Amino acid sequence: MTDTTPSPSAATRSATTPSADTDTDAANAALVRRFWTALGERDFDGVGAFMAPDGHYVDVPVKDVEPGAYGPAETAARLRLGIAPLAGYVLHDGPIVAAGGFVVTEHSETWTWEEGVSVTLPFSSMMEVADGQVTRWWDYFDLATLMNAAPAWWVEHISAGYK
Repeated sequence: MTDTTPSPSAATRSATTPSADTDTDAANAALVRRFWTALGERDFDGVGAFMAPDGHYVDVPVKDVEPGAYGPAETAARLRLGIAPLAGYVLHDGPIVAAGGFVVTEHSETWTWEEGVSVTLPFSSMMEVADGQVTRWWDYFDLATLMNAAPAWWVEHISAGYK
């Protein structure tokens, strides 16, 4: 007797069978988790090391005024400028979704300048990952939330820039 049961379609197989794409997505999500761990530890050079030589990091609310950092060294310097002077910094993990070279995260960061002066900023971050390196990291957040909480000395400090 011949089996006449139809074989699953390619769409059904791809939805239920692991593939190289899901392996890549999982690897990209794991890379981004390590990236966030390094940032949470304020390992700015470690974060920079995740960036491709021409990888672009920018805070979207200021991209028309400050074009962002390119590559590992500029990324580390830009992070160091804003976060290193803080008395406290806590990165709160959130969901990570990876698909087709894109990794989207939602997280928050608590920035403390001094006792009684802090803010918790919600972020959404869009990254592109290729060959195990971040080629694009665009952070989306409410700039007014940050600037309304920041003390004048910090605003003056970051105004000097990192280049």
